[in-house]
Amino acid sequence: MSRRILFQTLLIVQTITLLAYTFFAFKTEGADLFDVFTNNILSLTWSGQFNLDFLCYLTLSGFWVMWRNKFTNQSILLGLAAMVLGIILFAPYLLWLTGKESGDLKRVLIGDR
Repeated sequence: MSRRILFQTLLIVQTITLLAYTFFAFKTEGADLFDVFTNNILSLTWSGQFNLDFLCYLTLSGFWVMWRNKFTNQSILLGLAAMVLGIILFAPYLLWLTGKESGDLKRVLIGDR
């Protein structure tokens, strides 16, 4: 199996897994994600450390989406959505890019720069 297919399979599995997990978390805990997330960070515990670290990754991925697309209005909105939705948006975006760029990882990462 090619590396491209493995990468695309990983992205699909991550998206489906997170969508299912999100569904059950929403069903169990409701839509109070941001309160829980923020309170964990403010608690100065390992759970908060993990959430802060994760927030840094989300921020970087969002800014990468914006940078890759030259900070157009559409890319800013997409980047902000990536910061909030995480892998649920980011994995399908990467999946789409790998198809659009015919698996050329350099083009996936930097676009037409």
